[in-house]
Amino acid sequence: EVHRFNKAQQDAFLPWVENGTLIFVGATTENPSFELNNALLSRARVYVLKALEPDDLQALLVRALADDEQGYGGRLQCSADELQRLAVAADGDARRALNLLELAAGLAESQGITEISSGHIDEVVSGTVRRFDHGGDLFYDQISVLHKAVRGSDPDAALYWFARMLDGGCDPLYLARRMVRMATEDIGNADPRALRITLDAWETYDRLGSPEGELALAQALVFLACAAKSNAVYVASKKAQRDAREEGTREVPLRFRNAATRLTRELDHGKGYRYAHDEPGRFVAGERYFPDDLPDRIYYEPANTGLEIRIGEKLAALRAANRDARKAGDGHK
Repeated sequence: EVHRFNKAQQDAFLPWVENGTLIFVGATTENPSFELNNALLSRARVYVLKALEPDDLQALLVRALADDEQGYGGRLQCSADELQRLAVAADGDARRALNLLELAAGLAESQGITEISSGHIDEVVSGTVRRFDHGGDLFYDQISVLHKAVRGSDPDAALYWFARMLDGGCDPLYLARRMVRMATEDIGNADPRALRITLDAWETYDRLGSPEGELALAQALVFLACAAKSNAVYVASKKAQRDAREEGTREVPLRFRNAATRLTRELDHGKGYRYAHDEPGRFVAGERYFPDDLPDRIYYEPANTGLEIRIGEKLAALRAANRDARKAGDGHK
């Protein structure tokens, strides 16, 4: 369990590993890239232990039934089909497979019979917990592929991974929160209904709980997967955040400042402001809302899909009107 060592303890290994005094062998259920110091990791060779296949586990179970010293010495029988069921239920874990076999064998022996039946298998595999490490790599791998299935417009795969995570014990409210992110990050204004539907599903789950409320989440998930996709708002937001960090503090133009008091009015706050609702088309052609010393930016570029097609057409017309007005000398350049 090498991930249990803190960074200082790991550093203590370095000189001894470096000069060959220590042969360092560690095992971890966590991602070593996150849990080990880079210096120690660079001096080690990493081997990934993968889950066993059902056929491998079935071979293990056959040996356990036959082994005289550590197994059942052939005194219990079990058909290949039932052993395969145990192997699948073990979900790649040899220790779990042996534990399930031991439980099934105990049921058979308690009844004084030598055949492990399908009924015994039914009893031990019901409610078997799948591999699902809360907060670990497997957890984040599964939520990652769920998100990508929605982004890739595959409702069937999305439902599969949704069911896998629920089966593994994931909190449905975590999935609801992640679905809200999908609605804003990957669908956005291409179909604004996605956000409302997802929030409604979240509220429905809050009211009904499991398992009934999970159907509302599944319904929203399918809608997200089938909806038109756009990350235009996500990309635009990232660009604006970058400029806000890198461009420094820029002053708000006087015409847009709040003129709530006599002093602020004397300082020309609000002077020259044009009220959009009083303008033709409720649009102030030629006006600039950026700081005076910051050139115009175009952050939001609607995708050519869903509602953003119409949004893009409107924005193109407004931006053209701005350009024409500024060329004519009307508005702030």
